[in-house]
Amino acid sequence: MINRRTFSKALGLGTGATAAAVAGLHGLPTASAAQRTRDSTPARTGTAPAAVPGGHTSFASVKQIKAGLLDVGYAELGPAHGPVVICLHGWPYDIHSFVDVAPLLAAEGYRVIVPYLRGHGTTRFLSSRTFRNAQQSAIALDIIALMDALKIHKAVLAGFDWGSRTADIIAALWPERCKALVSVSGYLITNLKANLQPLPPKAEYAWWYQYYFATERGRIAMEDKTKRHDLARLVWDTVSPTWDFDDATFERTAAAFENPDYTPIVLHNYRWRLSLADGERRYDRYEKQLAARPVITVPTITLDAERDPFTAPGDGSTYRDRFTGKYDHRTLKGIGHNLPQEAPAAFAEAVVEVDHF
Repeated sequence: MINRRTFSKALGLGTGATAAAVAGLHGLPTASAAQRTRDSTPARTGTAPAAVPGGHTSFASVKQIKAGLLDVGYAELGPAHGPVVICLHGWPYDIHSFVDVAPLLAAEGYRVIVPYLRGHGTTRFLSSRTFRNAQQSAIALDIIALMDALKIHKAVLAGFDWGSRTADIIAALWPERCKALVSVSGYLITNLKANLQPLPPKAEYAWWYQYYFATERGRIAMEDKTKRHDLARLVWDTVSPTWDFDDATFERTAAAFENPDYTPIVLHNYRWRLSLADGERRYDRYEKQLAARPVITVPTITLDAERDPFTAPGDGSTYRDRFTGKYDHRTLKGIGHNLPQEAPAAFAEAVVEVDHF
């Protein structure tokens, strides 16, 4: 089990913050207490302990396994027979978003799996003939294939950005594979028809790179190593305005962008979401289901980051009706888009807590 010394080392926290965070992990409510919280439906707001970049700088090793269409690279921590948590990253990020979260969960007895999504890091397509598709259901099926390859029937799924969307889809379409869910930014399943409607200008402004990627100019920039690197760094600075990360922290993640399929995967993801690129017919039946905005019935905690420009107003109210099972929501003050890396203690606490719903 986790102790104050290992927790402090993991996060680089001072004694007071460490004590508060440890109390958070070990002071989880009982199932009955959690139910009372959900029945009263107040949105909890908390300030996460500060995470100092460099508490952990890397994973000890990255494993590889053939799964579905991919040879998947993934980090693994914790006991081999512990309950499984799969942590899913977004763009422009990689497995290092969970470099401090994973040791916390492993110390709590979880087997933690952190895969590189297709087009990132050491994950590779098995065939050069496979279309470099990044539509939402394809990525979700990658994770189902990974679970099958690792002989994991059911896991807690936890993610942000692309990772939230992927976890949401699995929870919605294959609830038998998802024990519980932690979803940053709530319900992110894409409805292509609804996505054709413009947002208010201030919200559209935050998505500038999505429209840049829709152009030939954006494609050329993403093919250029320096411009690709600097674009991702600009996104980090913009969407995490309070996170004081150092250059080394960014560079560790930027190495994942050297994957030969990185550019086509990123471009296809954003172009597909704008209906500017086609998906594949093999995924049509899943996309038809997702277009109906299916509800998520598994136990869920949704997290909003206060300083994330993509966080919707309303403290989770805009997506509350999509979660019909045991549920809690909290907003983390002073935290930006890369929530697991900016607030690893709060993220890890949510995973442990939702597993006890």
